[in-house]
Amino acid sequence: MPGTAHPAGTSQGLARGLAATQDGYRLNLATCGVPAGRPTAFQFTVTGPDGSPVTDFAVHQTRKLHLYAIRTDLTGFQHLHPDMADDGTWTAGLAALAPGTWRLYADFIPNTGAHATELVLSRTVTVPGKEAPVPLPAPSDSTTVDGYTVTLHAQPTTGANQLVATISQDGRPVTDLQPYLDSYAHLSAFHEGDQALAHLHPANPVNGDHGGPTLSFRALLAEPGDWRVFLQFQTAGQLHTAELTLHID
Repeated sequence: MPGTAHPAGTSQGLARGLAATQDGYRLNLATCGVPAGRPTAFQFTVTGPDGSPVTDFAVHQTRKLHLYAIRTDLTGFQHLHPDMADDGTWTAGLAALAPGTWRLYADFIPNTGAHATELVLSRTVTVPGKEAPVPLPAPSDSTTVDGYTVTLHAQPTTGANQLVATISQDGRPVTDLQPYLDSYAHLSAFHEGDQALAHLHPANPVNGDHGGPTLSFRALLAEPGDWRVFLQFQTAGQLHTAELTLHID
């Protein structure tokens, strides 16, 4: 929902998203192997407590399901919106994946039974070939993407903490952010080592194409260490993804 931070993956409300099952719901992949170097129509289902594929999902963040993909070295981030067939089979258009182990996260709210809580389930897939791990970039509070400078400030504490992003272009504050998934930004953060996921949206109210330059997030980064952060925002119909490493003490 707009202006709401959605903690990922556990009933404690902390960043995780590392289990394939929760509350009777299970993420099932059509295959645990993905070919290297070419786009893939990747299929999966979500089964409910009765073991049948779930076909009824609530719309949240303008979509019925969000799929994230990232390699174990926290490279290759993808945020996709798959299509579902009548039988509950989802198909996601994965861009080409480099060799290595990847984790796929499905984020959804089932409209079945009494369950109306957001779930984030994940599984890993293997892409064959010689893996060339990329070292995690050093922590930095600023990065540039498509001519935009994104600065991210965080209080160095674990648990619930405040993240504030500022977006500028050529030294001037950006004030024409467009709504993306019902808010002015979408922030995904992955913990180095275990790939725990947190995904957040700014608390700023949406008022047409007038977002920015400052966006405030209430973060649930429960584990100390380095987090790879992907901040997605939209201007003039174009989606931008800023990447940086954030350290939490």
